[in-house]
Amino acid sequence: MSQVHDPVRRWLAGLVVAAVAAVGLIATEPSPRAAQAAACTGTSGVTVVVDYGPLGGGVQVACALGDPATGLAALQGAGFTVAGTQRWGLAFVCRINGQPTAATEPCINTPPASAYWSYWHASGSGASWTYSTLGATSYNPAPGTVEGWSFGSGTAPSITAP
Repeated sequence: MSQVHDPVRRWLAGLVVAAVAAVGLIATEPSPRAAQAAACTGTSGVTVVVDYGPLGGGVQVACALGDPATGLAALQGAGFTVAGTQRWGLAFVCRINGQPTAATEPCINTPPASAYWSYWHASGSGASWTYSTLGATSYNPAPGTVEGWSFGSGTAPSITAP
């Protein structure tokens, strides 16, 4: 009877060894760069400004380290959660960090022109804001630049680009 259990025990022991090895391998993999809750320094990444405006919550500034491929990747890389619309997906940002709430904006189609997330760029610290002519999934921000998001009727973020 012990001969029957030996192959099962060996198989289980092998499975445990493989699992431990896999965990060790995962632990040594480089982790993605974490966002910083402040403006980036120099060209270490893309600074992201989110101005909640009438939603409350003030202005948040964070850094998406590295070279995000799109404005959307910069926003998410800076630690902000994003929800798109049912019709357009993430091609049209409807919510940032849960704002506006689902009770206020269902995010089915595009929100009204008086209450949406407008998308802005600045070439660096202290530079003026420029309204984006491209959507966040089509724009490629360079390290050292600033991305701005402002909720309302299309006004620029209320702070100077940090």
